[in-house]
Amino acid sequence: MTLPSVHSYLSHLECSRTGEPYDADVLQGASAVGAPLLARYDMERVRASVTREEITARPPTLWRYHELLPVRDDAHVVSLGEGMTPLLPMPAYGRRAGLSRLLMKDEGLIPTGTFKARGAAVGVSRAAELGVKGVAMPTNGNAGAAWALYAARAGMESLIAMPDDAPAITMAECRVAGAELYRVDGLIGDAGRLVGAAVGEREGYQEVSTLKEPYRLEGKKTMGYEIAEQLGWRMPDVILYPTGGGVGIIGIHKALRELRELGWVTGDLPRLVAVQATGCAPIVEAFERGARESTPFPDARTVAFGITVPKALGDFLILDAIYETGGTAIAVTDEELLTAQAELAALEGTFICPEGAACFAALGRLRESGRIGADEEVVVLNTGTGVKYPETVQVDAPLLAKDGRIPGRA
Repeated sequence: MTLPSVHSYLSHLECSRTGEPYDADVLQGASAVGAPLLARYDMERVRASVTREEITARPPTLWRYHELLPVRDDAHVVSLGEGMTPLLPMPAYGRRAGLSRLLMKDEGLIPTGTFKARGAAVGVSRAAELGVKGVAMPTNGNAGAAWALYAARAGMESLIAMPDDAPAITMAECRVAGAELYRVDGLIGDAGRLVGAAVGEREGYQEVSTLKEPYRLEGKKTMGYEIAEQLGWRMPDVILYPTGGGVGIIGIHKALRELRELGWVTGDLPRLVAVQATGCAPIVEAFERGARESTPFPDARTVAFGITVPKALGDFLILDAIYETGGTAIAVTDEELLTAQAELAALEGTFICPEGAACFAALGRLRESGRIGADEEVVVLNTGTGVKYPETVQVDAPLLAKDGRIPGRA
C-alpha cells in the first residue's frame, strides 16, 4: 500500500521539563514553565513513508529530511541552499593531536558563513507558515545576521539587538538585509531583555531568542542527520561542539536519537563533548559539579564571541546530552584556541572560526587524559568561517615600495 505524500510528520510540541503536549499549529514560545518546547514527529508514519535510501537520492540541502522537519507545506520553505556541508578528514592536525580518525564538519561553507543559517532557514520558514510578520531576537552576532537575511528573503521584518562589541561584519549583514538593528551596552542577556519588552508592543512579531521558539533547534539538528548519512548511516565515537546557547549540541543529540528510533542507525550514541572558553564556561563548571543546571557565569568574556552565553535557557538539555552519552565538558583559553585556529590553517588549509578552533584546542588534552582513544573516530564541528572574525588574526607583513623587490630565499 502506498501512503499519501506528506511533507512533514510533525505531530505536536512537548515541554522539555514536564512532557506536557502543545499544539504545533499554534504559534508557540516557551512552555508554561518557561522551558524550551521540543518538536515531536509521528515516527511510525515516517518509517512507513520514506527510507534513508530515498533521502540520499534527494537534492543536497537540509530539506532532504523534510518529513522530520516542521514545515508542513513546501510552498513556505525559505531557502538559500543550506545544508550538506562537507565532512573533511583532518590528517595532519590529527597526527599532532594523536588521533588517527579526525574529521571536521565544516559549517563555514553554509549560506551566511555559519551554522546559524540552518536554524534561520527552518525557523523563518515555519514562522512564515504560521503567519508571523516580523522576527525579533538578541544575538552575539551570527544568529542575528542569519535571521535578518532569511527574513528578508521571506519578505518579513526583523528586529535585532546585539552587544556593542559584537563582530562588525555581523552588524553590517543585519543592516544590509534591512533589519532594525540596535547595539546594546552589555551582554546578550541585556539585549534579550530589551527585545522581550519590544516584542510585547509589536503586533505580528515573534521573539525567536535561543530556545524561546521551537524550530531553530529543528534546523540545527540536521547537522546530526548529515553526519550519520555522510558516514554511511552510522555514528562516530565522539562529537565535539562549541557550546554557548547549546542549540547545536542539543539538536545533534535529538537528531541521532530520532535516527536510532527509526532504525536508520544502530548502536550507542557518540559521546558528546561541550567545549567552552575559560572566560565563559558555565556548562563546564556545572558538569564538574555533577549538576543538572548551570549557574550564571560572572564577567563573561572570550574572543570566541559566539559562545559568550553566561546562562543558557537550555542548560539542562545540554547537560542531559552529555551525561546520557557518557561525554564530557572542557574549557580552553583564548590563547589556546587562537593558536589552534592558526595551526589548523597552516596544517590543513582551513581558516575556521574561533568557536570551532576551541574544539580543536581541546583535542590534545582529551587525548592525553584518555577521554578520547587514539583510534576512535572523532568529529569536530566548525560552526563558521574564520573570515567573519578578521580581528582574531594579526597581519604582520612587510610593506614594500612599488619599486622595491621581494628578497630571495636562502
